[in-house]
Amino acid sequence: MKAAQPEPSIAEQAGANLLEIAFTVGGMGILAGKIFSRIVTLRIDGGEVMRNLYKMGVKSLPIVVVTALFTGAIMVIQAAPLIERFGAYGLLGWGAGFGTLREIAPLLTALMINGRVGANNTAELGTMVVTEQIDALRVLAIDPIAFLIAPRCIAMIVTLFVSTIFADALALLGAAYAGQGLLGVAPEVFYNGVTSGLLGIGDVMNGLVKSVVFGIVMALASCQYGLGVKGGAPGVGRAVNATVVASAAGIFILDYLVSFSLD
Repeated sequence: MKAAQPEPSIAEQAGANLLEIAFTVGGMGILAGKIFSRIVTLRIDGGEVMRNLYKMGVKSLPIVVVTALFTGAIMVIQAAPLIERFGAYGLLGWGAGFGTLREIAPLLTALMINGRVGANNTAELGTMVVTEQIDALRVLAIDPIAFLIAPRCIAMIVTLFVSTIFADALALLGAAYAGQGLLGVAPEVFYNGVTSGLLGIGDVMNGLVKSVVFGIVMALASCQYGLGVKGGAPGVGRAVNATVVASAAGIFILDYLVSFSLD
């Protein structure tokens, strides 16, 4: 009878987790170098880029619209008690716009896109690995990085950047009409608060820079986990779950680092 294996200690589990994180981050770094070399030398499939832009960007537009509109309305609800207490209705645009443009819109947009696009990308690549389609491309002398990976990464970064621009505009629209409905603040007064000088182009660029960083993390994580699938169909499921968790964690960590470096 086979003897039962002893449970690993806390130190052993922590060490194994650190090694797994280091392996994943290192793999993402190597993959980023390969993708960058293909982009610089223009060895990418333009048709695949356009197909992925449609699939990832255009088809994600409905969920971005709904998320952004309600995000703006929520920001007004949070600011309403202070606005009413001090009677500073003219500052509602600044109060809702500051957090929306710099943090909430790029962050929530990234999380929503990650749940839809990042998970789907991992599942597609993982299925290709399991069914040996990636190996078939290599047999046909087709570079999988140039044909599959680089176009998907470009499409995800562009999708998140453009989606954040839409989210900024729609969140301010939702906030303006929520302010009118809840506080009686006219949209003209709201937008005057947004453009009064308290908010500048730097606040908008802060959020857009974050969207690019979030897009890079999401693209690399989804491709890395998708290409590293092992164990058949159950392995694809594990990779999708790991992608969503790792991308979300990376988004929050980099949000702090980018905010700290830009402020």
